[in-house]
Amino acid sequence: MVQSITWNIHAGKARMLNHSSKPDAHFSNDPLTDMLQGLRLDGVEYGRCTLSAPWAFTFPARTDACFLFVAEQGCWLKTPAGEWVELNAGDAVLLPRGHAHALASDPDATPLPFPRWQCKSLTTNIFDYSTGERDDNCLLFYGSMRFNLDSLHPLMRMMPDFMRANELMRNEPTIMHLLEAMSCEVAMSRVGACGILARLADVLAAQIIRAWVEHGCGETTGWIAAVRNPEIGHVLAAIHSSPDRDWSLSELARMMGASRSSFASKFAAIVGETPARYVAQVRMHQARQWIIRDAARISDVAQRLGYESEASFSRAFKRVIGQAPSYFRVGKNAAEAKPAL
Repeated sequence: MVQSITWNIHAGKARMLNHSSKPDAHFSNDPLTDMLQGLRLDGVEYGRCTLSAPWAFTFPARTDACFLFVAEQGCWLKTPAGEWVELNAGDAVLLPRGHAHALASDPDATPLPFPRWQCKSLTTNIFDYSTGERDDNCLLFYGSMRFNLDSLHPLMRMMPDFMRANELMRNEPTIMHLLEAMSCEVAMSRVGACGILARLADVLAAQIIRAWVEHGCGETTGWIAAVRNPEIGHVLAAIHSSPDRDWSLSELARMMGASRSSFASKFAAIVGETPARYVAQVRMHQARQWIIRDAARISDVAQRLGYESEASFSRAFKRVIGQAPSYFRVGKNAAEAKPAL
């Protein structure tokens, strides 16, 4: 059973949202809420690991995002860049694109593939794994989830490969209660535990994102800079809330209260690409979702995006996605196509 939740991360709470596709929808004063308003997390698998040193495991790359929370003791994580970083109790990590990584009690330990087959399966997507009964075990909550946006979507590409929220329990007082509830659901194996644990773990992942934005990173460009910048953040929120609208440079500049040249320069400096390029990517990735997920006709998608003909839409689509829309209409895997540079 897969649980799907759309999160509004605001004022220490995660709650389900009703989406609005209206171009002039009101945006809050919180750019993070605005930017993540349409982002959904679909739970895939969750587990609890109680590990007695020495231990070291490798995790292969996967299409799903991975999250990790260190509840007790500490451990080491080998990042997608190949760097070992020490994680302390209370630290949390999110790998949005599911890159290969490793976890170990010590960087010098010899890593082995994680023995998924040795895990105790509580349901089809909840597992429990233990290597010992010692009191100084490292306790980890580990899981995977699927974003409603594919890895090629511009918002996902703006995210870093490795997001770390330091001392999450200190900055988020409710985390301890959340972990206690998750531990109980894993241990008791009660009816409905799968759905409840999935929702709790999704809240945890949402809090990792928020804590990382607020406390865990000092980047001055890319996704984090866009979220922290109220002007650019709200422009991006407007673009993502109405991907079917053909946003002009003038409209976006007015939203920020700047001249076209000033807006374009600031947008490119923070986001890393021009407004026109970003808008085109959002629109075409939304078109691909309509074609794949909703089995929409290409002519209907072209009309919905305001193109005068199916041919002109197809040319624009191929420039951004790298394949003609008909490639996805016949049901092939969208992950095989790469966007044009």
